[in-house]
Amino acid sequence: MTRTVVLSGAGLSAASGLGTFRDVGGLWSHYDLEDVATPQGFARNPKLVHDFYNARRANCTTAAPNAAHRALARLARARGDDVMLVTQNIDDLLERAGAPDVVHMHGELMRGLCAACGHRWDAPPIMAPDDPCPACAARATRPDVVWFGEMPYHMDRIADALADCDLFVSIGTSGSVYPAAGFVAEAAAAGAHTLELNLDPSDTSDLFAEHRHGPAETLVPAWVDAVLAG
Repeated sequence: MTRTVVLSGAGLSAASGLGTFRDVGGLWSHYDLEDVATPQGFARNPKLVHDFYNARRANCTTAAPNAAHRALARLARARGDDVMLVTQNIDDLLERAGAPDVVHMHGELMRGLCAACGHRWDAPPIMAPDDPCPACAARATRPDVVWFGEMPYHMDRIADALADCDLFVSIGTSGSVYPAAGFVAEAAAAGAHTLELNLDPSDTSDLFAEHRHGPAETLVPAWVDAVLAG
């Protein structure tokens, strides 16, 4: 039984220099999401999409885990299977902080995917439309990320954990993107206590039993310290 499910979003990585969707002047603000984060956009202009994710990959490579990543990794190591870390983020900062198992529901920036055969591999720093798949050689490679309109990964595993958990914690999420925005309702319906740790109230803030507002790099270490002390 997974006692605690932690969902993290872009706010977890903001202090590491990785922008959120709503940042003014950030990386996302220079692009139309329909062009770089949908299957249709990739079909229209795969080079633009690859260039966008190449830039994000370079940005991620130079970023470092912050105190919130390190705290969640410490919690996961201390509690083992009693904690599931689910993230909407495609960066690898939780892993680099030492988290032993991270459920990436929106995929992983540092991985490549072949649209022809489904093979996955560690992505090189630069990907291009003509790159052959390492397994089947098809020129159908793409970032292993979930775009708008695609089904997130690991949904059955997450649903099972939400149905059994005692505590659901949402960190740094806007509460505007489904299905993740519906996780609090699922956990509450199963009898779990629900806690929001966010810079500001999210779109689903009123569904949480408890709220703490402030930067993730401050709130998360304090919360983890309290959990481990108790």
